[in-house]
Amino acid sequence: MKLLLMFVTSLMIMSISYSQTLKQLKKDIESELASVKGTFAVAAKALASGETLLINEREQFHAASTMKTPVMIEVFAQAKSRKFSLQDSVVVKNEFRSIIDSSTYAMDLGEDSDDSMYKRIGSTASIRELVDHMITVSSNLATNILIDLIGARNVTASMRSLGARDIQVLRGVEDIKAFERGMNNTTTAYDLLVVYEAIGMGKVVDEQSCGEMLKILLAQKFRDKIPALLPEGTNVAHKTGNITGVEHDGGIVFLPDGRQFVLVLLSKNLENATDAKKLIGRISRKMYDYFLTAQ
Repeated sequence: MKLLLMFVTSLMIMSISYSQTLKQLKKDIESELASVKGTFAVAAKALASGETLLINEREQFHAASTMKTPVMIEVFAQAKSRKFSLQDSVVVKNEFRSIIDSSTYAMDLGEDSDDSMYKRIGSTASIRELVDHMITVSSNLATNILIDLIGARNVTASMRSLGARDIQVLRGVEDIKAFERGMNNTTTAYDLLVVYEAIGMGKVVDEQSCGEMLKILLAQKFRDKIPALLPEGTNVAHKTGNITGVEHDGGIVFLPDGRQFVLVLLSKNLENATDAKKLIGRISRKMYDYFLTAQ
């Protein structure tokens, strides 16, 4: 009995010590956030232990390109239900309809981070190709083609089924009439945490689909935020997003021993995007170091 009591007491002491360390880390990160002008949110969770750090996690943000991960999930879900195959080809077009009045608009190459799809307008591309371009180089053209295929409302419905209650995917990119009326795609750090946790745990569509989605996210070309200050070779399955005054990144970070943690960092009302990117990199490294040593 005495040995049992000592064991339980030891566990309680370890738990208190561990939570205090996490509490101190949160204070440290809050201090970092206060050093850069803007509004920020942080959500992090170790997939094995469940240890979680949340700051401003329910604040609404313009989703920017972070909504492309939910779009990818819905593509895989509809492929699973045999509405189409990922290998099916669709026409690459640059004509879309506003959700306000169904008037047509075209994407501006100057506003897109990927020019390769514009060279293929009028020809075809596989659905899987479009997903790859949407995630790895954040192609807006590929995104709109896919949203036309699967339906924005279906994306939001899929997010609700995962438990992400606040993400709204209303429309494609560059629908200026919708933007002017405040009809934007939005998200919270908490909801993106839910989404990436589900992918990491193999609970989206099926395990095979989650594996394929992770491969796509791991091929992300933009690595100047979450991965920026992590040890060389660290695998990060993530999706960035940015518009004026906004810098986001979110995904799954892989530790050397195979453990994983989800990290989501959102920002808005920024005066300096470069400062925000550097801040995201610093916070990412702090979270990496913490979860690396946590048991």
